[in-house]
Amino acid sequence: MSAVTLDTAAPTAAAESLHTAALRLVREKPLGAAGAAVFLIFLLCAVFAHPLAPYGENDTRIFNRLQPPSAEHLLGTDALGRDVLSRVLIGAQVSMLVGVLTSALATAISVAIGMLAGYFGGRVDMLTQRMVDAWMIFPDLVLLIVVISVLGPGMTQIIVVLGLLYGIGGSRIIRGAVMSVRENTYTRAAQAIGASSLHILWRHILPNIGPVVILLFTSRIGAVILAEAGLSFLGLGVPPPAATWGEMLTGSGRAYMYVAPWLALAPGICLTLAVFSINVFGDALRDVLDPRMRGSR
Repeated sequence: MSAVTLDTAAPTAAAESLHTAALRLVREKPLGAAGAAVFLIFLLCAVFAHPLAPYGENDTRIFNRLQPPSAEHLLGTDALGRDVLSRVLIGAQVSMLVGVLTSALATAISVAIGMLAGYFGGRVDMLTQRMVDAWMIFPDLVLLIVVISVLGPGMTQIIVVLGLLYGIGGSRIIRGAVMSVRENTYTRAAQAIGASSLHILWRHILPNIGPVVILLFTSRIGAVILAEAGLSFLGLGVPPPAATWGEMLTGSGRAYMYVAPWLALAPGICLTLAVFSINVFGDALRDVLDPRMRGSR
């Protein structure tokens, strides 16, 4: 039997087309579909933030400071007279960009480490898992604060550090999925006819762990957005004058919480909705893609 025949005959866990999966998501998990729609709106707002923003993020009008929501400023103004709606929209760019890029980096690291350990096993697996164990000894928040304090705040530093943090920890999930797929008949058959390890990993292992990879990616986005907001709240996020939801909460939002509550409510509600929507979507996607969850409601 040729390798080409094996490639076409190998069953995959992601056999359903994207169209069918989307229909099942809407029909069986309407809350998850609504979460996907809400998160898509946030993504579109982030992409088109500058055209949508009525003012610049740092346009200061000191005589308009702390104005409540009005027709001119739909979400009011902050202590420097800056339009809160504009800063929320542009702040979405940072949160969405950090969330998506960091999740992509973390997922790539998890896939690389997990496939290496899960497929080869033996000493490779043992050495890899001991390194993962050593990494996971340190509490996430403490490790984040220490590393960012040493490297300095900045978007690149946050993406790299969070990507490593979540990527190394998530490799265990990928490892377990790879070890399960490795024992299937088509993988053994490919090994028997002399297919290379790289070919097997690319054509047989990776497609079959696709749903796990997708779920890992979506589940990381919400956690990363919250982590970035927490770092910004502590003053270790993207440095000013860039507008971020975390910085808006810790800056004017906290200082003027009782005088101008809209300063904290606007970024707080956006942060809550963004994280909640992607988490709900991720849970629903898991139920749709995981055969073991078929029939659950």
